[in-house]
Amino acid sequence: MTFDVNEYYSKLNGDDVLIAYKGNVTSELISNVLEVVEARMDDYSEDSKIRKKVYNVLVESLQNLYHHIDALPPELQKEFDEKFGILVVSRIKDQYRISTGNFVEQEKVAQLKNKIDKINSMSKDELKDMYKFILNHQRLSEKGGGGLGLVDIARKTGNPLSYKFHQYNDDFSFFNLDVFIDYKA
Repeated sequence: MTFDVNEYYSKLNGDDVLIAYKGNVTSELISNVLEVVEARMDDYSEDSKIRKKVYNVLVESLQNLYHHIDALPPELQKEFDEKFGILVVSRIKDQYRISTGNFVEQEKVAQLKNKIDKINSMSKDELKDMYKFILNHQRLSEKGGGGLGLVDIARKTGNPLSYKFHQYNDDFSFFNLDVFIDYKA
């Protein structure tokens, strides 16, 4: 095992952190996180437009995390909860960073990578068209959306989605998604 989730989590906590969480991802957690981040942004006297954008992207990021968590590698099931995920919201220079992470089965890595790469290659207008197409033509999956989440995040931030897969073992990788939201022009 070359990837240590606890070490990774510690490294994410080096910036101006609004909230950091490692553990079971539940609907109650989502509500609590949103309240804490909203309060912390009040502390920064952040512009309402930026607060709304961070809030909306955070909601989408948390929903993606909640709905797309795979089972944990067996050796980690005693240490972590079934719906284990990581969330860190921080300010870095002139951006907010929303970092999420969870384990994914190795067989899903290529498909997820291709999806994000496709989204990152699209222009603002192409993302808008893709969003409308998915909204009007796709059926909802058993996990909720029809693939709108990442497209919506890319549209709202105007920044590429930054991601990395950390190989954990032959069956699992740890997926990290960093979303950046500019708050200074």
